[in-house]
Amino acid sequence: MIKLVIADDHTMFVDGIDSILTIENDIDVVGRCYDGPSTLKFLEENEADILLLDVNLPGMSGIDVCKTLKEKESPVKIIAISMFNEESFVTEILNNGAQGYILKNTGREELLKAIRTVEGGTSYFSKDVTQTIMKGLMKQRKGSNKSSKFFPKVSRREKEVLKLIIEEFTTQEIAEKLFISLKTVESHRSSLLAKLNARNSAGLVRIALENKVLEN
Repeated sequence: MIKLVIADDHTMFVDGIDSILTIENDIDVVGRCYDGPSTLKFLEENEADILLLDVNLPGMSGIDVCKTLKEKESPVKIIAISMFNEESFVTEILNNGAQGYILKNTGREELLKAIRTVEGGTSYFSKDVTQTIMKGLMKQRKGSNKSSKFFPKVSRREKEVLKLIIEEFTTQEIAEKLFISLKTVESHRSSLLAKLNARNSAGLVRIALENKVLEN
């Protein structure tokens, strides 16, 4: 029996994955976590074979969760799951211990294949993710990115939120200024933290300014 933990901050998504896996005789969902710290705590206290890990988690990004588990030499095998099919995300989380990477538009059959493949000791990537990895390798072969780090694309709305964070607006003030909900602001903040590989708002500001994110 494969003991699986789902880590994602969207309850409906977790419910959907759980319902898909409930009918499988060889997979048992033993944990549901909604942020980075609770995921690490759960895995410290419980046994699991597979961690289905959202890259964009609140409190602590999926990449940092991977790093921590790798440092602790955790036996759990990690399948990253994300909306983002970007070279920087894929490379970063694979370098930090993930054995698979699938997209959130993955269908039921591919999800099951990914889980069983990784549990069997082989890496698994969605077709689109494999293409992204190959493109990255081609760039390296051509030497186009030997001296510069690939930087993820930041959306227009994320830049608007980032600009206000840099200007020291609070979450409430950002929501009011952009006419969006507090949860949407937090979602954009979490996405920025993951994309820029920052641990907190201070790091986010520093990295954004160093790389001139708002100017691109």
